[in-house]
Amino acid sequence: MDLLLLGYGKMNRLVAEMAAEQGHRVVKTLDVGDAWTSGWSPALVAIDFSVAGAVPEHVERCMAAGIPLIIGTTGWLEHLETVRAQVEPAAVGAVYGANFSVGVQAFYRGVRAVAEALPASYEGFVWEAHHRQKKDAPSGTALELTRVLAAAGHPVAPGNVASTRAGSLPGTHTVGFDSPEDTVTFTHTARSRRGFAAGALLAAHWILGRRGLHEFAAVFPEIIAAAPRPAE
Repeated sequence: MDLLLLGYGKMNRLVAEMAAEQGHRVVKTLDVGDAWTSGWSPALVAIDFSVAGAVPEHVERCMAAGIPLIIGTTGWLEHLETVRAQVEPAAVGAVYGANFSVGVQAFYRGVRAVAEALPASYEGFVWEAHHRQKKDAPSGTALELTRVLAAAGHPVAPGNVASTRAGSLPGTHTVGFDSPEDTVTFTHTARSRRGFAAGALLAAHWILGRRGLHEFAAVFPEIIAAAPRPAE
């Protein structure tokens, strides 16, 4: 698989490292403001870990060039319908997500199951912590967790979502349910960013040959089912 990396910060540098380990090839990296070229290979997939403001332009350019796109950047969902309008008529597809970690996807599903099992009297809350350079707060993952809780009958009050930005924390998310009788908490802690890069590469493999705009969490079971198996 050939890759075009949009943005070359910590995340896409890690994507490049893991891609090489898996036998993929990075054909080009583009930072915001770099000139685009043409003549891309037919097996190319773009992976966007850049900045929120660049996402609509990246989507427009990739769809026009026939390049499937994985959007790992967060903080741009106010433009979701604009992006959808660009992707849906295109000959290629795109996958976006608040968090491409395989462990986080399992975390979403575990939180949903517990939320559905608890009565509505349990008050939900979300706390997340990331490195000081992360610009959006709450994180996209925290916002997705609030949607999971709301869909399961535990809407989270705005004051019950908290964020910390400090040091080099790769990412911690805690979901809690509190009642007068007890408190139930679940925590996912990322040890490194490799989990996010691995999920983005799985999504890149899956999107080849597909059309439409897909949310990573929604198609996660399909992505895992289609994942390349390690050689025996």
